[in-house]
Amino acid sequence: MLQSLASNSCVRLIQTHKSTWYFVSLVVGYLLYLIFGAVVFSSVELPYEDLLRQELRNIKKQFLQENDCLSEERLEQFLKKALEASNYGVSILNNASANWNWDFTSALFFASTVLSTTGYGHTAPLSDGGKAFCIIYSVIGIPFTLLFLTAVVQRIMVFSTRRPITYIHIHWGLSKPLVAIVHATVLGMLAVSCFFLIPAAIFSALEENWNFLESFYFCFISLSTIGLGDYVPGEAANQKFRELYKVGITVYLILGLIVMLVVLETFCELQQLKQLRKMFYLKKEKPVDRLAILEHDQLSFTTVSNSGTTQSQDKSQTFVSVPTLASPNDDPMIQ
Repeated sequence: MLQSLASNSCVRLIQTHKSTWYFVSLVVGYLLYLIFGAVVFSSVELPYEDLLRQELRNIKKQFLQENDCLSEERLEQFLKKALEASNYGVSILNNASANWNWDFTSALFFASTVLSTTGYGHTAPLSDGGKAFCIIYSVIGIPFTLLFLTAVVQRIMVFSTRRPITYIHIHWGLSKPLVAIVHATVLGMLAVSCFFLIPAAIFSALEENWNFLESFYFCFISLSTIGLGDYVPGEAANQKFRELYKVGITVYLILGLIVMLVVLETFCELQQLKQLRKMFYLKKEKPVDRLAILEHDQLSFTTVSNSGTTQSQDKSQTFVSVPTLASPNDDPMIQ
């Protein structure tokens, strides 16, 4: 008996706080997924890092043996300075001295990565004035970019998603959720083909040291605004039409980001995903002001109804209390 009561109370508690339990499971699932990614990345990348460290130590040791006049301390100072400059996008190699990081096209590419929050990190401001301007520029530009993208996506969604789905639903008589799923799938496939597969093939042809996987990796990292910066196009020493190439990449990033947002918004409007999201949201509660207004209206209505009832009773009593005349002589007007 006690076990059945306890089980019923537990079931009732879970049903009452269902959204809370769903949210807790979501948090736990996210943490487990985060840990899973850390374990996989560590197990895959750690051996390669160890091999690279050993290779660098051997190269450094061999270089010092071949150059006895150079001490290890001076070599360390030189390498430290070179690495610091490389972090700002400045290289001391002869084949990279012709590329400037702050000409107009490179600065335009940098501004697009800042405003889109991609941030490859291959180029960074060197001066204090540049760093201060970057902060002010980002504080104003990032919300401005969000407003711009929201307005553009809202207008594109009308012609790319809502009107086609409504047209097919009305004229073909198909189920609207089914049409929405098929439309989202087709739109996603077109976006992957036009902004991932085809650009990856183009980048693998234009960039000498990139294969198709690396080019596809760059497209995904860029359009998802992750922007790791390990692959940046147009940085080769013998890059032809580098300025035009940088402008084209800037246009590709902006258009690709808009298309990704359109596809994401299309999937978010699916009824199945809306129901899935509602599982983890809190239920909307009526505002306190609205409840007070409703209670005030109910009280006023009750008062009016009560007063109306009282007046009707008074009127009825007034008409009922009319005296009955026994004869015409009893009428005071006649008298």
